[in-house]
Amino acid sequence: MLNFLPEGQRSFWEMIMIPALRSTMQILIIATILATILGFLIAVILIVTCKDGIRPNKVIYGSVDFVVNVIRSFPFIILMVFLLPFTKSIVGTSFGVKAALVPITVSATAFIAKLIEGAMKEVDPQLVEAMRSFGISDFHLIFGVMLSEALPAIISGVIIATIAILGSTAMAGTMGAGGIGSVAVTYGYQSFNKKVMLTTTIILIFMVQSIQLIGNYVYKKMKKDV
Repeated sequence: MLNFLPEGQRSFWEMIMIPALRSTMQILIIATILATILGFLIAVILIVTCKDGIRPNKVIYGSVDFVVNVIRSFPFIILMVFLLPFTKSIVGTSFGVKAALVPITVSATAFIAKLIEGAMKEVDPQLVEAMRSFGISDFHLIFGVMLSEALPAIISGVIIATIAILGSTAMAGTMGAGGIGSVAVTYGYQSFNKKVMLTTTIILIFMVQSIQLIGNYVYKKMKKDV
């Protein structure tokens, strides 16, 4: 596939860049899916139990909101170190792709939870009250009305979070997870190789632009359907 490249460059791509791309995509996809699911569930708890929610509960809302805000306040590299014992107990190791997934998912979950909470709070309160006056169940109110109305904003938020997760993969290289960011630091910056730095930068820019373009397309489609 890379026969058009000189032998040295071909070996570098086959042995370093392609595995790094694979690691980056693996972390990005898995972490985004897990964080979106967990973040949505936490957001639902926050929406339901908040002051103006369907079932207000100060204790539950305050506790969950506090934990989410604490996680969000941690710089990622510190959170990664702080979660090392938890990471090892979950995946059995503190190095590699699996180990990197834990802190990235935890960090992204808190971020996405707040984004989704904010999106669902923007749903017209009069619409919610109207649906409740018809005797609609809490489940259908949340998943049938509020989720449907907030979906475009949620999609936009998840795209922002996905790009943030891509940035976190660079720091995940310190856990032996590899990835494009790790290649940029190890084979680019530390080796004073400007070509590697430039190549990895272009790849990351391309990935961010691709994610954003896909997100914009999905957002517009959702916006038309709502």
